Amino acid sequence: MKKFLRGHYLILGIIAGVILGGIVGSFYPETGVRVGFLGKLFINALKMIVLPLILVSITLSIMKVERLGSLGLRTFVYFISTTAIAVILGIVLVNLIHPGVGGAVLTGEIPEIIKGKENMSIVEVLLLEFVSPNLFESAVKFDILPLIVASILFGAAFAALGRENKPVVELFTLLDKAVMKIVHWIMIFTPLGIFGLIAERIGLAGGGSQVIALAAELGRYFLCVVLGLFIHGVIILPMILFLFSGRNPLEYVSHLGRALLTAFSTASSSATLPLTMEGVIDEAGVSPKVARFVLPLGATVNMDGTALYEAVAAIFIAQSYGIELGIPQMVVVFFTATLASIGAAGIPEAGLVTMVLVLKSVGLPIEGIGLILAIDWLLDRFRTTINVWGDCVGAAVIDKYESEGQGKV
Repeated sequence: MKKFLRGHYLILGIIAGVILGGIVGSFYPETGVRVGFLGKLFINALKMIVLPLILVSITLSIMKVERLGSLGLRTFVYFISTTAIAVILGIVLVNLIHPGVGGAVLTGEIPEIIKGKENMSIVEVLLLEFVSPNLFESAVKFDILPLIVASILFGAAFAALGRENKPVVELFTLLDKAVMKIVHWIMIFTPLGIFGLIAERIGLAGGGSQVIALAAELGRYFLCVVLGLFIHGVIILPMILFLFSGRNPLEYVSHLGRALLTAFSTASSSATLPLTMEGVIDEAGVSPKVARFVLPLGATVNMDGTALYEAVAAIFIAQSYGIELGIPQMVVVFFTATLASIGAAGIPEAGLVTMVLVLKSVGLPIEGIGLILAIDWLLDRFRTTINVWGDCVGAAVIDKYESEGQGKV
């Protein structure tokens, strides 16, 4: 028993943190808000190490990968395929359940988080975000996508140097070990951090009864999103994992408990990245050079949960305003939600910002976002968990095909 407790200290601690945070936030909301500083310290510590982790991991991965073209192509195909499946699932469910039909016509206001972004275009969100004129400014703003692109370019450049890059490979290998050592230190305080995050978030919402009331108010919408995420995360992604990697889904997910619970608690796939890397590489046994490329990239552009949510939310808003969307508009929602999710940075509630693109694409009122804002913080945790799970499945699937391809060389 003692051996079990020692080996599962973190996972048990995280579960305890979630439960205690929920209890404190529900019954003592003011206390929950006061202990929120523990969560802020934890998030800041994770974000502190995320950028070094991304820069080192991707650069090192590219330098060590013999066939960057195949790795990049397989990663792209996986990301697009699973995101498209998630969006289709969301569109089907929202049209079957009709969560916005039957009630009073709702109204909303433009939330503060998206004010000033009403005129964004898909080009601004995607293409212009890929390359930054100032990488230091991008790092300060936590704009991860241009940093990933720069890391890929530097890694490819070092790889092209051949044997001359040996000192650089050794340096980045040492940096990678140092970064992961810091990650291990941060992980010790994960239970306390998650306790603070959950307690504060529920406390700010007014306690557990208020959370339940909000969920009931938007009950069918909440059910539709959670049901879609459940089907995608518990049925579709495990099937993909089993069929394309040969891994046992239950065994694989058992190595990722800390990462998935942290994703739910922080609502940030980027902040969860250090724990995701540790679980996938050290515990699940995925090749480091594949995981170091797939996971940081996935934390930024592979958002299955966000894509599904945006499709459901857009059609729910249309139903709530009494606006009927035809097949052509549904197709537009499909493509826009798939592309917009790529531009959703792995930070809390980023999906609300890219939701603007989806609504504009079919002429829906942006104020409709105000309808779902009250419950979005809770749904954000569910969809972030699916985002991270999708990245982990992708790493295992791509690792399988990369190892087979190298075996044939």
